[in-house]
Amino acid sequence: MTKIAVIVGSLRRESINRKLAEALSKLAKKGTEFNFVKIDDVPLFNQDLEPSPPASVTRLKKDIESADGVLIVTPEYNRSIPGVLKNVIDWASRPYGKNSFDGKPTAAIGTSQGAVGTAAGQQHLRSILTYLNVVQMGQPEGYIVYRKDMVDEQGQVPDESVRKFLQLYTDKFVEWVDRHRR
Repeated sequence: MTKIAVIVGSLRRESINRKLAEALSKLAKKGTEFNFVKIDDVPLFNQDLEPSPPASVTRLKKDIESADGVLIVTPEYNRSIPGVLKNVIDWASRPYGKNSFDGKPTAAIGTSQGAVGTAAGQQHLRSILTYLNVVQMGQPEGYIVYRKDMVDEQGQVPDESVRKFLQLYTDKFVEWVDRHRR
């Protein structure tokens, strides 16, 4: 069994990135479990809380630590990552010496309506993840320009070319995790 922690960098109920993440989970090969990490109750990072972190932070760290790999599915905000995603990364990587991401096989993918998908935001994310000592999957990259009905109500991807790419991405990521997990 390959366990993947999925962090969606959007809190919006109808998030297109959540829909993308759900579609990816349906494309995963048998024996792969996608666990969507709850982040909507994680407070803003405050170092004063580190000695006795809130339960939501403890759960966040445990969800990442118990996974074989981490998939981050995120929109791009102002050519960077959303604040909620940065906050989750800050909490999960602290306190110093207790980085929940350390050594985890990790990848990022995202969709937006802009012409370059989430390319600029993912470049910022890659820089952060390098510092966190994850094992980043470099290829294939997933900067997806969102189109209406890209993912249907059942979490399926009707467009064959998009589905084919997402299947390739999911397969490559699971292989990456299996090859690099500790």
